[in-house]
Amino acid sequence: MKYRSVFDIIGPVMIGPSSSHTAGAARIGRVARSIFGREPKWATISFYGSFASTYKGHATDVAIIGGLLDFDTFDERIKTSLDIANQAGMKITFIEEDAITDHPNTARVSIGDENGELELVGISIGGGKIEITELNGFELKLSGNHPAILVVHNDRYGAIAGVANVLAKYAINIGHMEVSRKEKGQLALMTIEVDQNIDQHVIDELTTLPNILKVTKIVD
Repeated sequence: MKYRSVFDIIGPVMIGPSSSHTAGAARIGRVARSIFGREPKWATISFYGSFASTYKGHATDVAIIGGLLDFDTFDERIKTSLDIANQAGMKITFIEEDAITDHPNTARVSIGDENGELELVGISIGGGKIEITELNGFELKLSGNHPAILVVHNDRYGAIAGVANVLAKYAINIGHMEVSRKEKGQLALMTIEVDQNIDQHVIDELTTLPNILKVTKIVD
């Protein structure tokens, strides 16, 4: 089968020779948008490895901006995402980095507006699948394949147990959980992937727990 363009391989099944560079990139951008919670006013995208050397030919730049605009991988609007972002007034900068990373398909996404900023590192591991490996300086492992919550909290005794107890109260099963902290006793981040979507009232209850600072829901 011949592909007329990279967009022929972007679809729900995410198959094709450049799925890592297109579908994966779109998903990295969309996860960043989901965590940020709104359309950013500016975006600085740093590409590493093969992303840096081929992002124009494989439309990685088009795809990742499409994700920031909250377009799914099969959304036809991805084709013109740069124009759409420009019309919306989004300031976009692409940087080709020389640094060697652990994975060849790596992107650092920095976005923001007048109310805040966010920076994450994502890798495209093949077949449209991704991993988010860093968020605002915290190391983590987030696949983006399942509903998830990110919990910023003070690194104190009982914080993790409190969150787990609330999820158990509502019969929400934890599929994967990691905790990252920059320094002992300071800020920490829980990354929790679950098997079902979480209602807002659960998020609201989690935010009332001691030492919980912020809870962000990521919908699959």
